[in-house]
Amino acid sequence: MRLNIKRLFEKAVLPEYATDGSAGMDLRALDACRIAPGGTGLVRTGIAAEIPEGYVGLVCARSGLASKKGLAPANKVGVIDSDYRGEIMVALHNHSGSEGEIAEGERIAQLLIMPVARCEVTEVAELSDTLRGEGGFGSTGQK
Repeated sequence: MRLNIKRLFEKAVLPEYATDGSAGMDLRALDACRIAPGGTGLVRTGIAAEIPEGYVGLVCARSGLASKKGLAPANKVGVIDSDYRGEIMVALHNHSGSEGEIAEGERIAQLLIMPVARCEVTEVAELSDTLRGEGGFGSTGQK
């Protein structure tokens, strides 16, 4: 599969897989920035992507950035629809008690390209029964 990327600024870094087994491609910060403790900052990547039709781009946390600096995507997982052509930006939230610093070119998130199933919504009077039924939060594994 091909992922078309447009570099919006000369210094922008194209996404790349860190290893052969990586599920996501690293996204890098276009510019250095600081994020206040408990604050959220919008970090530019300087790139736009053409996500193939029938797929979605998921912007996910990098475990190292989250565990070492307390910085993780504010919306937990960002969604890039296949018809979006604007700049990819990452809203990072600082969960730590100190100012978070992002260097120019630093890996800030990872981009996963995943297939999407589109459903036809049908209203029904009843749903089929299951063993779990209506058991919600924390209900599985309880006896």
